Amino acid sequence: MSENLLDAARSRAASVIDLAQQLVRVPSRGGIDPYEPVLAILEDWLTRHHLPHRRLRNPDGDLVALVVEIAGATPGPWWTLDACLDTASFGDESAWTFPPTSGDIEQDWLLGRGSADSKLAAAAFCHIAADLHTRTHELAGGLAVLLDVDEHTGHFGGALAYLADPQATRPDGVMIGYPGLEEVVVGGRGLWRAHVKVHGASGHSGSSRPTVGAISRAAHLIHALDSADLPTPADSDPFALPPKVSVTACHGGEGFSVVPDLCTLNIDIRLTPAFDEHHAAALVHSAATALDRDHPTPHPTQVDTVAVWPPFQLTPGQEPAATLLRAAKETGLEPRPKTAGPSNIGNLLARHGIAATAGFGVPYEGLHGIDERAHLTELPHVYAIYHQTVLDLLRPS
Repeated sequence: MSENLLDAARSRAASVIDLAQQLVRVPSRGGIDPYEPVLAILEDWLTRHHLPHRRLRNPDGDLVALVVEIAGATPGPWWTLDACLDTASFGDESAWTFPPTSGDIEQDWLLGRGSADSKLAAAAFCHIAADLHTRTHELAGGLAVLLDVDEHTGHFGGALAYLADPQATRPDGVMIGYPGLEEVVVGGRGLWRAHVKVHGASGHSGSSRPTVGAISRAAHLIHALDSADLPTPADSDPFALPPKVSVTACHGGEGFSVVPDLCTLNIDIRLTPAFDEHHAAALVHSAATALDRDHPTPHPTQVDTVAVWPPFQLTPGQEPAATLLRAAKETGLEPRPKTAGPSNIGNLLARHGIAATAGFGVPYEGLHGIDERAHLTELPHVYAIYHQTVLDLLRPS
């Protein structure tokens, strides 16, 4: 990487931070706050910098993203930088040591919800788009910057709208600006999720007749799932992570005097190449069948699948990870490729055959928790790495 590019990143840092501060100071919690105010800040910035951009909406007409598109002078593959502008909720605000929408800087930390995930990345990516807009004559293909406001809801409406948009060029790869300096995330476990309705006999809790209610039956099912025998990856398995089964919600009953006849469970299973969606469905259906056999009721247990994402993992040398890792190494950093336990937009993109990295950025603390903050000292290096990566990917062959 040229020193000129790193110097340019240092000169850009103040502007990136200023824009990120403005974004952090506008609450944009997923599913809670309106998104127009935070998007208006970026729309104003993009307009002042003469960057082509447009809004994306979901099938219901809801605003879910902005997309910026910079086309090169000659044909070639397109690449996308992606960062979300909606955030996690604040949680217990009394536990924070500064306001969740602070946006202040203390000892090189940008403070506030969204500083790490991912408003600083959004600000940086917009500046990179502005940098490239002045040199499109040197580029082949194009760059899109996707600014999503439907990520923390779990709907990923911005990404879905982008993929469905007939005006957008389908990207060859996506780099998602989740934070973290030590790793480039090149894979993630998938997920299989279901609502499971467990039935039972209702009645008065004080009745002299024996009553097996839905909650008691659900407890047997939970125990069976918690004790399920899952495969352990071999040391030679490049994916390395095992599958995981979690019961994340249990709803049933009301008050004290009525034994409920229905209990609904939320089941979350994290998938691996060795334990895919078919294995997950078979596990839950088998446990439900065993429950109905061993503890029968007139109504069988019902399993309703609500979401399926495949696991993904880029191969060594696959773009855009290979160029991103190389650019990082040229600045003296040595982030390692990592396959993450949680799922992310990379899983969604993998389903559409699009390669993605899902994390490389500045150090952070308090992600989705209290006192979220992003460290700014490393920002110029991170900025220069992404800038160099995009330039290399868009270089004419």
